[in-house]
Amino acid sequence: MIYDVLIIGAGVTGGMLARELSKYELNVCILEKENDVAMGASRANSGIIHGGYDPVPGTLKAKLNTEGVELLFAAAAELNVPHRRNGSMVCAFGTEEEHALLESLFQRGLENKTPGLQLLSGDEARKLEPNLSPLVSKVLYVPNAGIVGPYELTIAAVGNAMDNGVSLMRNFEVIRISHEDGIFTVISSSGGQVQGTYLVNCAGGYADRIAQMVGDGFYSITPRAGEYMLLDKAEGERVRHTLFQCPTKEGKGILVTPTTHGNLLVGPTATRVDTPESRDTTPEGLAQVESLAAKSVPSVNFRQVITSFTGVRATGSTGDFVLEASKTVPGFIHAGAIESPGLTCCVSIAKYLLEILADAGLVLNGKKNWNGTRADFYAFANMNDTEKDAFIRHNPDYGKIVCRCEMVSEGEILAAIRTNPPALDMDAVKRRTRSGMGRCQGGFCGPYVMELISRELGIPMENVTKSGGKSEMLVGRIGEV
Repeated sequence: MIYDVLIIGAGVTGGMLARELSKYELNVCILEKENDVAMGASRANSGIIHGGYDPVPGTLKAKLNTEGVELLFAAAAELNVPHRRNGSMVCAFGTEEEHALLESLFQRGLENKTPGLQLLSGDEARKLEPNLSPLVSKVLYVPNAGIVGPYELTIAAVGNAMDNGVSLMRNFEVIRISHEDGIFTVISSSGGQVQGTYLVNCAGGYADRIAQMVGDGFYSITPRAGEYMLLDKAEGERVRHTLFQCPTKEGKGILVTPTTHGNLLVGPTATRVDTPESRDTTPEGLAQVESLAAKSVPSVNFRQVITSFTGVRATGSTGDFVLEASKTVPGFIHAGAIESPGLTCCVSIAKYLLEILADAGLVLNGKKNWNGTRADFYAFANMNDTEKDAFIRHNPDYGKIVCRCEMVSEGEILAAIRTNPPALDMDAVKRRTRSGMGRCQGGFCGPYVMELISRELGIPMENVTKSGGKSEMLVGRIGEV
């Protein structure tokens, strides 16, 4: 089969593009090198919907950020992805240089048409955010900003695309691409191959390497690692808004923010690394996160940290998103260097890429039966006790709680394994249901989740992995090892 469109990369950009393409009578396939979707930058980032004050006016980042905020809120609602418009604050700490920077960001935001921007004194800001440091002297208040679950958004976008006919090939690591007679042939490390008329490069930290495979590598990507600390829900109401410090050339700095599930998130650092796979945390990095987060909110109780992690961002050499049709390879579309505010722009980027594909000759005939909604994965968790009792009478699997920290039932875990894109490993179940994301980090529920995956997928327990590949959880059975 020759697909109309191949998409390399099942991150939030590739997922949202697939969802847009699924509105039309097209054969579309996503190629993903990992065992699940959302395994690159979409797996581990701040989850911030940026208001639009930061990008340089006139850039694609500025245009698509301004357009993307409301599009993302709408898509998150349609896909039943956790999100909240909580607003953000950029904080200055008494220096004239930082005050001047906030003034310039305010003017930039006005030029970018960011709605509702205000410059507040430190005292005015503390009326809105009582735990803000007394050292904060001035704040840029951005009321249209918000938060969203980044990997949940990606899972939902890919799942909705698949429900509307898009194919997903996992464990498909692209190593070679040829283009002959108007057809792309994409070959994986395992020897598999797939063909398509148009090829969209949404490969995140590897986008420059994919571009080089077709001979159009005119930009490069420098991976930047950001370390985070996630705190227990006991700290989740420490702040209401997303709190930034004044940005630097390395990024937007250390933030303190609530999450959509009631935790507190602090970070990230910004360290250049050799590969997008560099996901280690370091004592130095986490110490920096703690120190700078406490500068914004001194009362944060870091003894409530339940986990730490690292995400890697794809920083491009051009200073802007690379979204364009190749000038040398017909049918090849670049979608690279998608760093911040890429998550905010994911829907507007997808629509922009759709226009590029149409200009390149892709015929778009709309589907009559397209469905852009998706069932709420957290519907049962959000029911009251009476509603849960009634639901369990018809769905008894939901009456057995597997993860007590997050109160996740067996029914929810089974749904994650059975719903597009199906969860095939432990981390995939965790991302869909939050089983294992609580205080014990899966110490109690993990073995039973492994049993459920083994049973549903028809594989031995020894073959159940943490995150695909060679990440098996067990080495064998007692008496056999």
